Amino acid sequence: MEYRIERDSMGEMQVPADRYWGAQTQRSYQNFKIGGEVMPREITHAFGILKKAAALANHQLKPEKMDEKRLNAICQACDEVISGKLNDHFPLVVWQTGSGTQSNMNANEVIASRGNEIAGEKILHPNDHINMSQSSNDTFPTAMHIAAVLGIEDQLIPQMDRMIETFKRLEAENEGVVKSGRTHLQDATPIKFSQEISGWRNMIEKTRAQLELALGGIKELALGGTAVGTGLNAPKGFAEEVAKQVSLLTGKQFVTAENKFHALTSKDDLVFAHGALKALAANLMKIANDVRWLASGPRDGLGEIFIPENEPGSSIMPGKVNPTQCESMTMVAVQVMANDVAVGMAASQGNFELNVFMPVLIYNFLQSVRLLADGMRSFNDNCLVGIKANREKMHHNLHNSLMLVTALNPYIGYDNAAKTAKKAYKENISLKQACVELGFLTEEKFDEVFHPEEMA
Repeated sequence: MEYRIERDSMGEMQVPADRYWGAQTQRSYQNFKIGGEVMPREITHAFGILKKAAALANHQLKPEKMDEKRLNAICQACDEVISGKLNDHFPLVVWQTGSGTQSNMNANEVIASRGNEIAGEKILHPNDHINMSQSSNDTFPTAMHIAAVLGIEDQLIPQMDRMIETFKRLEAENEGVVKSGRTHLQDATPIKFSQEISGWRNMIEKTRAQLELALGGIKELALGGTAVGTGLNAPKGFAEEVAKQVSLLTGKQFVTAENKFHALTSKDDLVFAHGALKALAANLMKIANDVRWLASGPRDGLGEIFIPENEPGSSIMPGKVNPTQCESMTMVAVQVMANDVAVGMAASQGNFELNVFMPVLIYNFLQSVRLLADGMRSFNDNCLVGIKANREKMHHNLHNSLMLVTALNPYIGYDNAAKTAKKAYKENISLKQACVELGFLTEEKFDEVFHPEEMA
């Protein structure tokens, strides 16, 4: 491999000749060979956006230092970062400095190097121009918020909306289907299958609203606070102008954080948002478990619904098919719940004027967003859309349920109804036969008041 010599304030470093990064990135690359978790590409993308926005803001406020030539070179280089074209030039791992400084410098060095190449001359310095009016301490939390908002709004919420629409269709298709309800995994009073599905739908709708509420906090940007929140070395109006430019570049309504001291050291907005992601994961766990319970069988389980048969289920049992999409969805839910612990613990480490657990926090946050979006798409497209009610089995289970006796409470009382159910279960006879034999109702009166389908 060929190398070139790059320099920083600590001296010279050998850098691969075919890479745009500089000495500081190389130091981090060599000093933190930990794990294989590269800084999320969503963060790389967000850095491209914020560095372009900063250059545009500096051009407005400090045109003598950020002239047209420098601005154009930076913007073109940032566009390549945003597009992913330069991903190979961002090699640093999550397990680096807790402020994300080395990833900020990675972006500064790559954009400066590529910008100089575009300009055809060395007019850009990583710190003086790409990092102008900024500090790693306000750029990294800004990149975190940009990435989080884009992930939730552009990846996750569309998949939530698709799942909601699937449930609405299934509700309409199953409006007249009545089945046995279940509580504590035991038989309960009847419910319409459409009502059961409506509960699933509303779980997604509720968590969608919770995410929308959380987005307000993460649309506030730390940029403009620089090192400790005072805004040192940033021109007046920079914070507001850079938030405006980020908004224009993303199509999202970002604003500058009202209190930069809070924005640099506290990550409570991300904790709050991830709480909504955890709530979504909990709801998806419940839905996926309901689906696999209802589809259990095909002969020795509940068997009340059919789900798509996507793959063979066993290497030894011929013909076996398993609820694999449900299993995948529940594993995603487990991971998101585990990530919530890491997010909360990382956010608690805001010492004085800076949180220094930011890379691990955003790594887990973005993994949750990505897994939920992908998991919901897969679960919806490969399972939920193909759910069909086994109406014959639902009818059989409904009319075989002892909890239908609840309909008799107004006529024979709770205690007598309990006696009826216990006699029917013990002697394996119908509720009607048990009730009549106990002398609580005549056959005619029983038929008059006992209508399972109307109990839903």
